[in-house]
Amino acid sequence: MSDVPINLPRLGEAAPDFEADSTHGRLALSDFRGSWLVLFSHPADFTPVCTTEFIALAGAAERLSALNCQLLGLSIDSVYSHIAWLRTIEAHFGTAIAFPVLADHDRAVAARYGMLMPGESSTEASRCLFVLDPDGIVRAMIYYPMIVGRNIEEVVRLVTALTTTAAAQAAAPANWQPGEPLLEPAPRTLEGAAIRSPGADWFLQVRLTP
Repeated sequence: MSDVPINLPRLGEAAPDFEADSTHGRLALSDFRGSWLVLFSHPADFTPVCTTEFIALAGAAERLSALNCQLLGLSIDSVYSHIAWLRTIEAHFGTAIAFPVLADHDRAVAARYGMLMPGESSTEASRCLFVLDPDGIVRAMIYYPMIVGRNIEEVVRLVTALTTTAAAQAAAPANWQPGEPLLEPAPRTLEGAAIRSPGADWFLQVRLTP
């Protein structure tokens, strides 16, 4: 186990820096600056749930790329294990995994990102996912148990919502889908509440165009 302290990144703050070997060579967090990034951990290579997730993520990669968002996987397995597993996925399921996968041997990255959950496993990283903006700021976090695979469509929706609201300076309501109206940010002053559109609730106002 690494002696790096286990912390949990905070929303709105800079993501912990890292540098590690991967299936695409040596990578650092700074290599992804300028684009959105989905950094996610999986417990282990050659496991059933993780395999289904990688296939689903590969299927969503093109839509994420259109949002200027890259994918980066991570587990404690070696680069050689990653390569063998990804080759097996392509051979057996016809799906090529084009995004890099970090080899976090000493669990240093997992520790910095709060991916280690001793109650679930004393060795493996849990099923964690972070969305970082182009400046490396943490904008979202999702944690799943090891026995349940992530909803990849929700990951795409989340990234779409984050990129859309960032560009529009607006908010996304519950169950928002791309193309649907956004919400105006809540006013922070009495003056701001007073100038809301006539007939609209001062704290909940729909923006008619996304």
